[in-house]
Amino acid sequence: MTLPTPEQFAATQKANLEVFFGLSNKAFEGAAKLAELNLQTARAAFAQSQEHAHAALSAKDPQGFFALQAGFAQPAVEKALEYGRAVYDIVSATQSEITRAAEAQLAQQQRAVQALVEDAAKNAPAGSESAVAAIKSAFNAASTAYETVNKATKEAVEIAESNFQAATKAVSKASRAAKQTV
Repeated sequence: MTLPTPEQFAATQKANLEVFFGLSNKAFEGAAKLAELNLQTARAAFAQSQEHAHAALSAKDPQGFFALQAGFAQPAVEKALEYGRAVYDIVSATQSEITRAAEAQLAQQQRAVQALVEDAAKNAPAGSESAVAAIKSAFNAASTAYETVNKATKEAVEIAESNFQAATKAVSKASRAAKQTV
């Protein structure tokens, strides 16, 4: 079995550092998008509050005031749904990018470990076949377990996304129906 040279070790560390910074940049990009969305939402909410206050103060009687208030509820629900969808889209896109990068890095690490195990098996002393077989078996079991968990996680995310979309549609439909009855 050959040990990595200092150059190989340094190259591996550099590659790992690049992956870390790449993932960190993706996380910061997502956070910046969320911050921008929050600023836009706050600006719009402030402007809308100002408009509503002026409209409410211009009501001539209590019925007019309450009619205006009822009219404000529908757009607020729609804006909340729109905000929730935007947050979900940003978080989902960021998570997908990070997951893709992490999966690529993990696949590369698995290949490196597999190569190390194969190299160790070729250079193992006589009589160590059972130990080498146990190591290979453990590596294969760990890889299979990871793939199973990864698949289950992806399925759970798909179900959650589907449920989120269904809930959004239901709330949007109920909101439109409430608007029509007002």
